[in-house]
Amino acid sequence: MSRVSDASAAPPSVSSAAPPAATAATAPVDAVLPLSQLLLFGLQHVLVMAAVPITSVFLVAKALGLPAALTVNLISATFLLCGVGTLLQSFGPWKFGARLPFVMVPGGAPIVMFVTIAQQRDLQTASGAVILTALFYFLVLPVFARCLRFFPKIVIGTLLLLVSINLVKVYGGIIAGKAGTPTFADPVNIGLALATIGFTVLFARLFKGTLGQLAVLLGLLAGTVLAAGCGLMDFGAVAAGPFWSLPTLLPFGMPRFDLVAAVPLLIFSVISMVEATGQTVAVAEVVGRKIDPRDAVPRTIRGDALVSLAGGLFGTSMIITSGENIGIVRATNVRSRYVTAMAGAILVLIALSAPLGRLASAIPSAVVGGTAMVVFAIIGTMGIDMLRKVDLHERGNMFVLAGALTMGLLPIVVPGLYSRFPNTLQLVLGNGLAMGSLTAVLLNMVFNRVHAEAPATAEFAEPADMASASH
Repeated sequence: MSRVSDASAAPPSVSSAAPPAATAATAPVDAVLPLSQLLLFGLQHVLVMAAVPITSVFLVAKALGLPAALTVNLISATFLLCGVGTLLQSFGPWKFGARLPFVMVPGGAPIVMFVTIAQQRDLQTASGAVILTALFYFLVLPVFARCLRFFPKIVIGTLLLLVSINLVKVYGGIIAGKAGTPTFADPVNIGLALATIGFTVLFARLFKGTLGQLAVLLGLLAGTVLAAGCGLMDFGAVAAGPFWSLPTLLPFGMPRFDLVAAVPLLIFSVISMVEATGQTVAVAEVVGRKIDPRDAVPRTIRGDALVSLAGGLFGTSMIITSGENIGIVRATNVRSRYVTAMAGAILVLIALSAPLGRLASAIPSAVVGGTAMVVFAIIGTMGIDMLRKVDLHERGNMFVLAGALTMGLLPIVVPGLYSRFPNTLQLVLGNGLAMGSLTAVLLNMVFNRVHAEAPATAEFAEPADMASASH
């Protein structure tokens, strides 16, 4: 997982597909679309992100040798928590959730840390570390909220650009496969991914209105149909097994709490809060809602903390707000948080209905990866657009961006660069998003004056009447 310029001070007009309810009196983010549109646009979000919970559970199951029954149980739990978390972020009850169109997924880095803790200790300790980290969110949030003035446009724009590059790299690896294996760089998989990208762009060019907004979904479906026609999909497992799947509380037994073992996840939680800051401000800008980051960002983080706490109880790693769906919101111009709420409801249904989960897992990773490439690249364009609003002719800003990109891109484009450094340093130095963000914050403090009394993000504060209407 921003800022409002003069050009964006007035939210762009609602798409022609928006319902009459999206009038001047109703912000696009609060517009309730017709049920048919909610279902289609919500399904689009789900299909783009469905590979994340599935692959995350498969990674844990394969690394730890979990039995098939437990793996299915964890898939159900992960989809359930992603759905509940998405509903939480969309509706924002009791200041848990940003009331913005967010989707929640398992964090990539926390999955690796979860597996490492489980391998070094045991699964009970890994679950305990997740719970400790969720509680740590609540502990440090009041302090972190006071530091939001250190995240102006140049920092958030850099973070979005690095997020885009990192996600494209990750999903490019999913398309290509693991180096050294017989299926690495399989032309069939690469061709399928490129075809899916081509379908998506073609539909975006040909269609207008609702169909144009569904270009990402239509591209994914076209890629799926192509894969099925080429005999690359196996539907045999869809009807196998039980119809209903209920996740089990404490599937590994009672958690064990080891503060030392939890240190990697505790450090990551701070990085995650930085990412949540960028994602919250970016989504707010995309949907045209002026926010006070000192209110909206803590709401997002509280939602992450609560769902991650539940994740520790249901045997998953941390479930956090995803920047992956920001590109969908920008690409479709569908800004209603009720769309992601519908996506959350669909995720809950998938969690409880085992055949739907098995059907989602049958979509080839190359198709999902091709769709993801388009969406994640759009996130990069958002970062570029944000940086465009910064005066990069000014010497200080130029060096802030150059330094942040240097430190952020190095571990992304040169994996293992810091592999001979101590493990504690590798955790931060090897995380391009963490290093890029940290460098941008520090260099911005060095080159640009940061006013405690006038935070750089204060320009997004809502007028009193708008704030009262939206909370």
